[in-house]
Amino acid sequence: MSYSDDPKPRRQLLRDKQNAKIAGVCAGIANYFNIEAWLVRIIVVTAVIFGHGFVIILYIAAWMILDEKPLTDAQGKTEHKPIGLKTKVYEAGEPPRRAFHEIDHEFRELESRLQAMERYVTSNAYQVDRELKNL
Repeated sequence: MSYSDDPKPRRQLLRDKQNAKIAGVCAGIANYFNIEAWLVRIIVVTAVIFGHGFVIILYIAAWMILDEKPLTDAQGKTEHKPIGLKTKVYEAGEPPRRAFHEIDHEFRELESRLQAMERYVTSNAYQVDRELKNL
């Protein structure tokens, strides 16, 4: 099995400036481990409070070393993020109820667009437009 046949893309540790409070290091770590960013922030702040100054040095080093997570893909389109459901409080993602409402809202929008297209295709205006294009 070659590396190109892997079903899952390799995860990268990147700074997440979009969800950042300071530099995006904690948000990037949270994304990498698929946990909530607030949990990582609490761990970092607790470590700093209890005298682990080394954490500050690690944070600054990560700030300088880690690349930023890209906000757009190669075509300039915004990144589509799939809806992830959380099963535990500390996991990243959305609660099932909110995810259901978002999906329901998207399907209702698609349904209304489809109905508008069907009304146009079955209308007299569509037939006239089609006949004018055939001239």
